[in-house]
Amino acid sequence: MAPARRGKQEIREHIWQTLKLARVARFPGAHGRIPNFSGAERAAERLTELNVWKRAQVLKCNPDSPQRSVRVRALRESKLVYMAVPRLREMECFIELDPARLGKKITEASSIQGAFRFGRSVRPEEMKPIDLIVCGTVAANPQGARIGKGGGYSDLEYGLAREAGLLRRTTRIVTTIHDLQVIDEELPVLAHDIPVDYIVTPTTVIETHTKLLRPRGIYWEYLTQEKIEAIPYLKQLLIRTRDQLP
Repeated sequence: MAPARRGKQEIREHIWQTLKLARVARFPGAHGRIPNFSGAERAAERLTELNVWKRAQVLKCNPDSPQRSVRVRALRESKLVYMAVPRLREMECFIELDPARLGKKITEASSIQGAFRFGRSVRPEEMKPIDLIVCGTVAANPQGARIGKGGGYSDLEYGLAREAGLLRRTTRIVTTIHDLQVIDEELPVLAHDIPVDYIVTPTTVIETHTKLLRPRGIYWEYLTQEKIEAIPYLKQLLIRTRDQLP
């Protein structure tokens, strides 16, 4: 495999343009986001065939459109689903979707607007331990490296869950993407970047057996003061962490 020769943003731009030219990007287009893609429902179906899915009772899933089918299937299978509040902008920065409370509102609740309406806003310390993490991705390679849209929120969500003790050794990380988002080249990886254990596309499943290390929590050195100020729970966590120092 060729050594890393492109930066993250260059790779994002390449993938977004590739999806556009191949006409597989759904409305409102791929650029600047976790792209919704043709075949997202089939990728979700493939995910549900995996043992890691079947064993999981509690999921954390990103709130983006291409993973909506994943959220619907999880709720229909009576799995508890946590979604992050977009940009983690609230102190109660996750939304709990409990299928036992949703009744016939599962499909509606699987959207971000519906989640706010029918879900329960919670802080990490109020959440149950997570069995499976589903994340949105712009690009990933077969070795388990992934690139998001550039906001770093998937990594922060993972870090918050790790700090709160919500992750087990058996917790797995998966992503559902289009086949064109899988690229066979080395991707730039930093300490706070989360690797994936499974890449699921409309046509195949890649078990990465990744050797990349998972983040150990929040990496404060990578965060600007502006970013911390914009995320209330993160700001509180920093204060609490400082108070615990000798």
